[in-house]
Amino acid sequence: MEIRVGRVYDEPSKDDGRRVLVDRLWPRGLRKDSGHFDKWAKEVAPSAELRKWYAHDPSRKAEFADRYRAELAGNPECHRLLEESGDRLTLLTATKDVDSSHAVVLADFLRTLT
Repeated sequence: MEIRVGRVYDEPSKDDGRRVLVDRLWPRGLRKDSGHFDKWAKEVAPSAELRKWYAHDPSRKAEFADRYRAELAGNPECHRLLEESGDRLTLLTATKDVDSSHAVVLADFLRTLT
C-alpha cells in the first residue's frame, strides 16, 4: 500500500487514491461541502492535550512522535483506515508545514501495520 501525506487545501490528484482528513479540528476556511476528501478521520489525530503540548515546536518533535505513536498503538481506527483504503491512501492535514505535522508520523505508523 502506498501512503502519502498532503495538505487538505491542495487540489486532488488522480494518483491520490483515498483522501482522508486526519486533523481533529475542522480546517479553517474550508467549506464542509468541499468534497476534496473521502473521509474525516479525526479519531486518528493526536489528542487535544498532545496537540496543544506540541504546538509545532521543533525541539519537541521527537518526543511528540513517540507520544503520538503510543496513542496510535491502541487505536482500532488505524486498522479500519487501512482496510477501507485499497492500494493508495493520502492523509490530509491543514498544517502549513506538512513535514513537521502529525500526518507524517501517522503515515509512518500505518506503514508498519501493512
